[in-house]
Amino acid sequence: MKIIYSVLLCTLISAMGISQENKPVVQDSIKDKVVKLDEILITGNQKTDPIRSQISNNYEEHIVQPKNVADLFNGINGFSVIKRGNYAIDPTFRGSQYEQLNLQYDGGTKAMHACPNRMDPITTHVIPEEISKIEIIKGPYTVRYGATFGGIINLVSQKPNYSKNGWHGKVSAGYETNGQAFVNMFQLQYSQKSYDIVGNIGYRNFDNYEDGDGVEIPSAFKSSDYGLKIGYNLSDQQRLQLHWRQSFGRDVLHAGLPMDTAYDNSSILSLDYKFSELGPKIKNLSAKAYYSYVDHLMNNYDRPSFMMMEANSAVNSTTAGGKIELHWQPNANINVFTGVDAFLISRDGSRNRLIKIMNGNLLPTPMSFTDKVWQDAYINDYGVFTEAKWHLGSRALLTTGFRYDQINSDIKDPETDFAQLYNLKERTEHNFSGTISLKKSLSNQFIVELAYGRGVRSANMIERYINHFTVGSDPYEYIGNPNLKAEVNNQFEIGFSGNNRKRNFRYGASFYYSRFENYIVGVVDESLNRKFMPMAEPRHPKVFRNLNNSYKTGFELMSHIDFLKDYYVKAALAYVYSKNNDLKESLPLTPPFNSVFTVGMKRPHYWANIQYNVTSPQNHIAESFGETTTDGYDTLDLRVGILPLNHLSLGIAALNIFDESYNNHLNFNFTNQADFGRQPITEPGRNFSMFLQYKF
Repeated sequence: MKIIYSVLLCTLISAMGISQENKPVVQDSIKDKVVKLDEILITGNQKTDPIRSQISNNYEEHIVQPKNVADLFNGINGFSVIKRGNYAIDPTFRGSQYEQLNLQYDGGTKAMHACPNRMDPITTHVIPEEISKIEIIKGPYTVRYGATFGGIINLVSQKPNYSKNGWHGKVSAGYETNGQAFVNMFQLQYSQKSYDIVGNIGYRNFDNYEDGDGVEIPSAFKSSDYGLKIGYNLSDQQRLQLHWRQSFGRDVLHAGLPMDTAYDNSSILSLDYKFSELGPKIKNLSAKAYYSYVDHLMNNYDRPSFMMMEANSAVNSTTAGGKIELHWQPNANINVFTGVDAFLISRDGSRNRLIKIMNGNLLPTPMSFTDKVWQDAYINDYGVFTEAKWHLGSRALLTTGFRYDQINSDIKDPETDFAQLYNLKERTEHNFSGTISLKKSLSNQFIVELAYGRGVRSANMIERYINHFTVGSDPYEYIGNPNLKAEVNNQFEIGFSGNNRKRNFRYGASFYYSRFENYIVGVVDESLNRKFMPMAEPRHPKVFRNLNNSYKTGFELMSHIDFLKDYYVKAALAYVYSKNNDLKESLPLTPPFNSVFTVGMKRPHYWANIQYNVTSPQNHIAESFGETTTDGYDTLDLRVGILPLNHLSLGIAALNIFDESYNNHLNFNFTNQADFGRQPITEPGRNFSMFLQYKF
């Protein structure tokens, strides 16, 4: 592997010395895109695009059936996933996760999880087949899309084909041998000049899979989804769009969590409006409003702990918000975006416990208890922002932005013991964030980007208000802290990209450094004791605290070489190093060094590639978080696609061809499982997959 890395790095270094006598044009995502609504953050316009952004490739070429939207991130450099099973999967980018990432749909719509163990992350509420592309802003380098700490992820749903009126649609189906996984989706659209309608419905059924050693992993689930998008063009300059979607998860097994999901129902409603070209100076006025509700029930009825204690928990989450933004242009070289937004979260619910055995003795009459999970809590964020983009000549773009957020938070129904810990009352916070960046074309074949962003994130509801619940990958009970200060990420980044068309070569690199203030972690408090099962270990709970001496640094590298007209070789590397100097360890959930090497070919009616995935050992760990060192591993995947008929595509894949048995460092440990200790969840072994799609 050292030889491969050396070849790649030498290639990148040699590219820096490309002669400028021949001046091919750099392939940058800054040209010729048109959008109807502000669903898309990256418009393809050098005057307006945020720095350090990218758009993922079409997921259909991956062939593999994504369990949920989080699986779509596996092919994007710098991303990993946090896995608790096949359903509860969260993306992580450069070691940032959960609310450290601003994850949204169609430029602002959100749906927050109801379960404190994140059995139902935001990625489970929309079917992957509905997502046409994923956009990433790789840090706090814009202030227009809500408070942002570690980056923005925008999931763009399918839009009508505005170029063709009448009826159109597609139907797709997929199957995987490992886990007998079956998915299907049907989409139908009708469009005219003044209006359009798009509807879709999907179903997924995944059984337990086997790892490389033939061990069956409890991971089955079923989900069904449907959505309806209606757009109406009020005029050539105005558009109104309504989007409604619902998702229903059933019988979900979570290998790395103490309970399973009986059902998870979510509803999302959003309304978008845009008025373009209002005048010579005012370019656009856009507005968005949305509402989502998640109803979640979990229990331990099929777990070993059921013999001693029967538990079920019904919880719910409500998310609402919106945004109004004005895009105005004082002169031809300056674009200014000014607006206000709101992001409102409230949660409630309880856990019912029926204790059957206590201290090893069977109780003649089981004892019943009710525990408040969220204590009827809310967090409301109201923001105002302005961002300006100066086009400095024909080769440079300067971006500056400033944002203010007011956060109001409280719990209306606290548990007695939680109220005794803190002087509870409504709290108001004032957060200030900003960014400045420069994008410069040093030549027609080389672009450099420099950026600084101050991202601020107030504590989430778990960190503020959870009360003696196990919410981490370790067995500790966690206690929230309503007095936490907001996390601050001071992130610096330099990146470059370029190509040499004569040599059919493209490359890119990003290097970043983040200094954190008030970083939030759970710290053991020996002055407190466990509340539930008080004789169990560990005896003392963790309380969320702010730490001030931590940082993160890393890089991403990419190169792509085309040869023999239809063939290519590409490589992508991503590395993150983090340090918590207060606890003398790494920050939790820091991914290992990842590398992907691909050789492929692409022709009009068929394509194929073979991908070698290399994950290095992870020895930089957070022991206080329950992490252990992880061995490295490598896997080999093969994908083939053909277009046998017009509008028909067929894909076949063989994954983990050598049936490797392994686990990713970010996987949770098996929890409350009959046949497993607290070792990390292992990944699927050899798997054959097929995907079929027909468009009409």
